Amino acid sequence: MARALFAREFCAYTNCYCEENIWKLCESLGNRSDQPASIEEFFVVFISNDAKKIPLWRQRSRRGDDEFVLWDYHVILLHVAQDQCRVYDQDTTLPFPCSFKMYVRDALRTDEVLRHCYRRMFRVVRADAYLAHFASDRSHMKTPDGDWIQIPPSYPSIHTAESTMNIYDFISMDPARGWGDVLDYGQFVRKFELTKKLEYMVYT
Repeated sequence: MARALFAREFCAYTNCYCEENIWKLCESLGNRSDQPASIEEFFVVFISNDAKKIPLWRQRSRRGDDEFVLWDYHVILLHVAQDQCRVYDQDTTLPFPCSFKMYVRDALRTDEVLRHCYRRMFRVVRADAYLAHFASDRSHMKTPDGDWIQIPPSYPSIHTAESTMNIYDFISMDPARGWGDVLDYGQFVRKFELTKKLEYMVYT
């Protein structure tokens, strides 16, 4: 198996800002002269649903492995190469990275036992597209009075020439909105649980 490309302890991390933590991982891919992987091998995955209630297990904010966290959304990074798919999730208690099979089995588990309102959808965006288009002024992390719900990262907010705030286009699971492809649980698992070399989808 190829060596891990990121060491968790050296990755930029701010609690409850998973979208920015993953953005910083993607950014680092282009900043390393020793980087053995192409950014085209990486996919950013937003996990959410219309109810904004998605259960995930093996999260560091819960003590027990059988306890789940009910997020409004979560963001992970997939690396697909050498007939393998590995998951980078800075909030998991699983290895960093872990195999896609392990992540599905232990963190996602199955949708079949969940009530419909908790079933997860997955917006999959190529990492280079994520770097080019994602923007957040962090206003979604403020109360109506302007107080921070969670303290933001110390670095400046992420913006593009076109936008200062479009995170809702990524969190939305409306296929007609935003970037990438929106998949249900079964489609997502079948796409990345590799038994042969992945034929990459073209994400715009």
